[in-house]
This record gives sequence, C-alpha cells and structure tokens, in this order.
Amino acid sequence: MPTRGVHLEQIDPYRWRVPRQGGMLVDGIVYADAAVAGDLRHDPSLEQVCNVAHLPGIVGASLAMPDVHWGYGFPIGGVAATSLDGGVISPGGVGYDIN
Repeated sequence: MPTRGVHLEQIDPYRWRVPRQGGMLVDGIVYADAAVAGDLRHDPSLEQVCNVAHLPGIVGASLAMPDVHWGYGFPIGGVAATSLDGGVISPGGVGYDIN
C-alpha cells in the first residue's frame, strides 16, 4: 500500500511495516487495523515515522500507535527508544509544550 512514497507491508491484522530505506536505521511499525491503515494513505505522518527511524541510537523500531497523525517532528502517537550510548533525547518526541 503506497503512502506518499512510503510503502506499508502488512505483518498481521494489526501491524504494518514501513521497511527500512535510505538512511533509516530501523523499520517503522504501525499498529492499526486495515481501515485505519487505509486512511493513512493520504496522511504525511508516515513520513515522520520514517524520519524518526533516522535518529542516532534508535533501537527496535520507529513505532506508530493507531491514533497516529501529523505532529511537530515526531508524529502524534509516535514512539521511539534510543540507546544510552550514542542515542538522543528529542523534544519532538514529547512535545515542545512540556515545561
């Protein structure tokens, strides 16, 4: 399923993979049913899932929960973990309104 240049591969009924491409260090994994995944075809949040997958030290995958939508840096509903050594803390992952 193409999404603004982002390809989704179905893993099981509720998980979709954005395969590693370009400089992505890990795959993206989207948690969604088929209807939500279909709606994502026109949502640029999957591009942000790919962007997060480029973060230094990212481990596992760049994750997107079923409520994923365009955010400021990370997609809203996006999750990523980075290693202690060589990883980063990104304010885009928690929001710039946190003080």
